[in-house]
Amino acid sequence: MDRIARLEDWYRRVYIEGDFEAVGTLFTEGTRAEGLMDDMQVGPEDIGVFAMALVNLVTTPRFRIVKAVESGDWLAALIECEAERPSDGKPLRALGQLMARFEGERIAEAYNTFDFVSFFEQMGLLPQHTVAIGMSGQKIC
Repeated sequence: MDRIARLEDWYRRVYIEGDFEAVGTLFTEGTRAEGLMDDMQVGPEDIGVFAMALVNLVTTPRFRIVKAVESGDWLAALIECEAERPSDGKPLRALGQLMARFEGERIAEAYNTFDFVSFFEQMGLLPQHTVAIGMSGQKIC
């Protein structure tokens, strides 16, 4: 299985099927991922907890890899995530990016970004236009 297919399979198993035991199947034992939480490197166990918390916030999660680029041991992917808000079924959509270095078939290091601001705005947990409010210098409450 190529790296893109392996990543898609992992996202399907973990985020769609809720198989949190599968989290470790994509990472080496010493893998540390950056970018999911400020100033923290997380390992596979932490990623499992993170995935479980995220999946429990939404219903009918879906994802697709929009673009992917491989270069040597590296894979970069733009990932579109969709789901529904449990309270009213409103559709949610956010983008994320991953840069990962592979050792064999497993990720040895990973760098993530995810548009949590947009996601939490759509969930109703942050005010609409949070970025614009912050850019104006106002405190976001």
